[in-house]
Amino acid sequence: MRVLVAGAGPVGLTTAVALARRGFEVRVLEAGDELAAESRASTYHPPTLEMLAELGALDALMARGLVSHTFQYRERRGGVVAELDLRLLENDTPYPYRVQCEQSKLTPILLDLLRADGGDVVFGSAVTGVVQDDGGVTVTTEDGSVHTGDWLIGADGAHSRVRKELGVPFEGITYPERFLVASTEEELETLIPGIAAVNYVFDPEEWLVLLRTPDHWRVLFPTPDDTPDDVELARLPERLRGVVDVEWKVAHATLYRVHQRVASRFRTGRVVLVGDAAHVNNPLGGMGLNSGIHDAFAVAAALGDDEALDLACERRRDVAASFVQKITHSNWEQLRDPESHKAGLRALAADPVQARQHLLRTSMIASLRAPEPGRAG
Repeated sequence: MRVLVAGAGPVGLTTAVALARRGFEVRVLEAGDELAAESRASTYHPPTLEMLAELGALDALMARGLVSHTFQYRERRGGVVAELDLRLLENDTPYPYRVQCEQSKLTPILLDLLRADGGDVVFGSAVTGVVQDDGGVTVTTEDGSVHTGDWLIGADGAHSRVRKELGVPFEGITYPERFLVASTEEELETLIPGIAAVNYVFDPEEWLVLLRTPDHWRVLFPTPDDTPDDVELARLPERLRGVVDVEWKVAHATLYRVHQRVASRFRTGRVVLVGDAAHVNNPLGGMGLNSGIHDAFAVAAALGDDEALDLACERRRDVAASFVQKITHSNWEQLRDPESHKAGLRALAADPVQARQHLLRTSMIASLRAPEPGRAG
């Protein structure tokens, strides 16, 4: 049985490797001429680490990444409000920590695994058309090539051509501000002693997020929706000095709009949507890439059994709508209204029982324990 996968990002390649391990013939169609080099997502939660270990990808990822046991809520002009330690989950997972590593370092690992399992990737193959019938799926690409398979997995991102070809609505909201992310070469461990690798920073005027990756520290700022990009990029040095008063060395900066959207259905006949093609959310909490990899495993395990596949797609859509969207939006609201949450966070950090329950949700372990549609864990 042959499966086509649109998109050679981490979700598409995870799906492809998982399917190849089950004996499917797999071909990945990637629009780009090579794997994407952008950093993009960089946080891997415990259940995702378990899945990558099952594929044989974890050791290589760990060698390229860094382990983060804790994350902090901080005041911009003060100290730590609360610190939560994922080691409270040591009885719930063999990996009671996050791994920080850019997704661009995971995709080559997955590509090597796919090729070792007999799968292939065709680069420069942007999907332009999808036609299906009871016997299979036919995909045309920008260069005029035609590819056929028994199934198609759409893992081609938030602007998914596969989803658009199916006519599947992608409803939700767009946030009232853009996010500005700057990658910096500054050593924030020295400039902000005691800082964790992941930090949500409260401020009544301008909240921010400080996130460590192996190569850089990232700083995320909320940014007005209606100002020119060049104006916002020009005032970035001033905003960074407002975090720590030094001349920051910026390696890269980008502005993007942020959405919360879920496809109305994940399966249409012989085509299944996963990852950003099926759902997008704000990055606060690092759940987008992780939930996409969870989609990949669920779909790969069920493909070939109609009833199991329908159930897997239903459950993954429910997790996206009622778990991931709920938590990431709550994270955004919390940063915008810190005074309503500080006391609760301090109490949470001081109570190991409640902290563990909170960490089961924020680490996404709870999302995989949801037994029935309509429940978020």
